[in-house]
Amino acid sequence: MRIAIVTDAWAPQVNGVVRTLQALRGELERMGHEVLVVAPDGFPSMPCPTYPEIRLAFAPSARIGRMLERFGADAIHLATEGPLCLAARRWCLSRGLPFTTAYHTQFPDYVAARTPLPTSLVWRYIRWFHAPAQAVLASTPTIERTLRAHGLPQVRPWGRGVDRALFRPDGPRDDAMPALPRPVQLYVGRVAVEKNIEAFLASGRPGSKVVVGDGPALEGLRRRFPEVHFLGARSGEALGAAYRSADVFVFPSRTDTFGLVMAEALACGLPVAAYPVTGPADVVTEEVGALDDDLNAAVARALTRDRAACVEYARRFDWRASAEQFLAALAPVGEWRTAA
Repeated sequence: MRIAIVTDAWAPQVNGVVRTLQALRGELERMGHEVLVVAPDGFPSMPCPTYPEIRLAFAPSARIGRMLERFGADAIHLATEGPLCLAARRWCLSRGLPFTTAYHTQFPDYVAARTPLPTSLVWRYIRWFHAPAQAVLASTPTIERTLRAHGLPQVRPWGRGVDRALFRPDGPRDDAMPALPRPVQLYVGRVAVEKNIEAFLASGRPGSKVVVGDGPALEGLRRRFPEVHFLGARSGEALGAAYRSADVFVFPSRTDTFGLVMAEALACGLPVAAYPVTGPADVVTEEVGALDDDLNAAVARALTRDRAACVEYARRFDWRASAEQFLAALAPVGEWRTAA
């Protein structure tokens, strides 16, 4: 099958959406499918307001349509709600072509954290954008229920996976972390206001706090919390080494739909402490971590969890199974293209 994925999030951005789509493409190609990714590279772009590290790309619908036609797409997936996917959505609708979408990000909460816009207004846009899709893919049961409650009944499950070649318990450790006062409490992800990292860094829990990642809030947090170890962005073996060298993974976000980094941490044998909210509530159990409205209490309980149990639990996150769910939800366009 020839599968076209249109996305406003792609390398060099580093986030869960990009990593999910990259892993999906790799798995689909290993299964014998051809994949075209229509991404921001190659189009005129501008910095995203309040988040200049992300660039918003713009292209006429006709140009994206020509790319999809030349590729001969058998199915079209619109991964994000940004301008490239808006253009692709417009082109598909004008020709009666079906497509699927995905809800990767708690977009209403992200916008509310950065602007005075009410979440109700953003949800109107989300509902409008996804309503014509044949299926809206959601990463967890909680997100499925949320989307249905906002008037999107065509939700289909689409789980996530872990690259076990990179994220495993028996690999190399980070050279610097063993010398830090224990316990080492690790955060991995974008360093941005919506990630609520300040709640983690301001906690009085003894030990060492380590942040792996980059983003617009990094310099401000460095100035406010000079005792915290900010290691910058990491990937591949270096990221796996950071997970393996810590004692607990702290996930302070209240706005994530899934939280891929939690699954990666667990695969490395690292228990997770988080708030009992969407994302962690679907990923973390009491066997492998702790959820609590008091983040310090969650950290204290998570530190008692068995690392081997975390590794075993993480086996449920599988990219092949994720790709199969994605394929099952796709809407073939062949008959529609002939009719058009």
